[in-house]
Amino acid sequence: MNSKKNIFLAFGIVALFCLLIFIIFGENGFADLKRLKTERNILLKKNEELIQKNLSSCREIERLKNDPEYVENVARKELGVIGRDEVVIKVKKGTKKNDGR
Repeated sequence: MNSKKNIFLAFGIVALFCLLIFIIFGENGFADLKRLKTERNILLKKNEELIQKNLSSCREIERLKNDPEYVENVARKELGVIGRDEVVIKVKKGTKKNDGR
């Protein structure tokens, strides 16, 4: 009788151990939960970066629509546009002259 109790106890301990392993490492277990939380945090960070980039783009669009000075600065920097009363002077880089020193 005592031997049967020991066998059932051993079987129960093995079953509980297997269940614990399944809970920790099985599908939808704690290991999977931890991986999903890490993945979610990465996605939340990327989402926040995209929101900030989107807001910045919206602000730039508004400035391009409503701020002539900003449009002029962008045109000067990105397109090399000059004003009506401005003159462009190009200077060539020449070789150094040997002046005998």
